[in-house]
Amino acid sequence: MEKQMHLAAQYLAAAGISFLDKKPDDSHTNLGFNAENGSLYTHTLSDNEDQLGLDYEKFALVWKSKQGTKTFKLDGATHAEVLTWLQDTSKTALNKVYHYQFHYDLPYDIDNAFTFKLEDLGKLKVLKNLRVLAQSVLETINTQYNLNASIRVWPHHFDSGIYSPLPDAEITIGLGLAIPDSICKEHYLYISGYKNGNTIDPSQFPKLKAGEWKAADFKGAVLNAATITKSEGVAFFNEAIALLENS
Repeated sequence: MEKQMHLAAQYLAAAGISFLDKKPDDSHTNLGFNAENGSLYTHTLSDNEDQLGLDYEKFALVWKSKQGTKTFKLDGATHAEVLTWLQDTSKTALNKVYHYQFHYDLPYDIDNAFTFKLEDLGKLKVLKNLRVLAQSVLETINTQYNLNASIRVWPHHFDSGIYSPLPDAEITIGLGLAIPDSICKEHYLYISGYKNGNTIDPSQFPKLKAGEWKAADFKGAVLNAATITKSEGVAFFNEAIALLENS
């Protein structure tokens, strides 16, 4: 289900690429997450408030505008059928052409015959809850440190994250929730610090109460997010930020 949601999120990224002005930092492709309804969503695509969303609970794409809402359920749909719906819907709503093209390599292969399948509803709920947890933790950190940063999901790596200077300090922090990869086999919280244009090396930092520092290809702290609570996530970030500030 992680693979399918990652692939489905690319439809939203492609909408940003198709209909929005390109930003140097690629932020036109990134997504928001609504914790109340469990949906990813694009930036607003038009003056008519068009947005394309991905609903975890319905396992569906959702096109919203002032004129109403259209839903396309993914279960049993092929990639070709999804593209036809998106092309038809965007043509009607925006009078523009939807292109499924990227300037980055997709993490998985997909062809016209690829078929979405709701194989595990329980797993999908777990994935949604991890996004909800991350959103809540990051909102708390945002407030605590007066970051005033946007919490966004970056479709290429599919992480929920913040990247922001730390007020009253000389560092910038990048932190969020990452999907399983070579660093951790489970979803995990991560944080790195940057100073004078360089990543802060944590190899001499003291051990964390929860989580651990990494000092190889990725330099920062990680914490397995599979079973943590919001307060544990906030405490992890607070401890790591305190050490990064004093580096």
